Amino acid sequence: MIDLWGMGFYRGVNLGGWLSQCDYSQERLNTFITERDIAVIAGWGLDHVRIPIDYNILQREDGASLEEGYARIALALEWCRKHGLNTVLDLHKTAGFSFDEGEREAGFFDSEKYQERFYSLWQEMAKRFGQDPRHVAFELLNEVTEERFIGSWNAIAARCIEKIRVFAPDTVILVGSYHNNSAHAVPALALPADDRVVYNFHCYDPILFTHQGATWTRFIDPAKRLSFDEANMPEDYFAQQFDPALQTAKERNVALYCGEYGVIDRATPQDTVRWYRQIHETFERFHISRCAWSYKRMDFGLSDPRLDQVRDELIACL
Repeated sequence: MIDLWGMGFYRGVNLGGWLSQCDYSQERLNTFITERDIAVIAGWGLDHVRIPIDYNILQREDGASLEEGYARIALALEWCRKHGLNTVLDLHKTAGFSFDEGEREAGFFDSEKYQERFYSLWQEMAKRFGQDPRHVAFELLNEVTEERFIGSWNAIAARCIEKIRVFAPDTVILVGSYHNNSAHAVPALALPADDRVVYNFHCYDPILFTHQGATWTRFIDPAKRLSFDEANMPEDYFAQQFDPALQTAKERNVALYCGEYGVIDRATPQDTVRWYRQIHETFERFHISRCAWSYKRMDFGLSDPRLDQVRDELIACL
């Protein structure tokens, strides 16, 4: 089993909303994240960033490569190397699938055409960015949603890893399961293709606390608020939540990575710190690498002014 902590994929933060979940305007792409932000993150003492990327940043509708998009990734990697940060390149949306129903992407798990575009994109990523496995990792796809997709997803992921390995034999590859990368769904993942594959999960539990006030999910009443105390989380809460993933990883000798976790900006700063502190203790106890959501804005921004008075305490809990 590889040691992600020792490799420098121990404590990170997401650059959400830059090359994904955005309006794709030149202003957004050019200014939302700059080298200064990378320097700030390095100054926080973190060791890596996760960069969510939508396929339309890198591919035209006919599947041809968009050089401007690849140039943006190359520049981001240059910034990260300069400031001593490693990088996870996360495909947040692919042709035919997005975790966000509002994106109106569908058909990926049943379409050879969409799957070939997926393979082609990752082969191109591997050719361009797969020669630096000490500093760059790949995440195949963000948050498979429905359980019914898992059989197809396991087969697609295995095929994609084969294609990546032709050009990037040593790059760490992260693979997540259904229910939006839930820890309880990790046992449904296929056996790892090789010893450089890592099981990836996300954690926003309990959702009624971490997403209070959210307007984009039918599971939340936007008017309701919930304090940390009202969330009623026992000391071993996260250990229980992670247990299916932990047991599977132990049985299969696979490293675990939590690629997203965080608290919405409707919670108080003090309650936010308390939640982070509790999940941090569980990550440390079980030697789980992680990457918080998210650096800036996106309803979860750790650099947002509202957290100024607690940021030092919060960063210590990442």
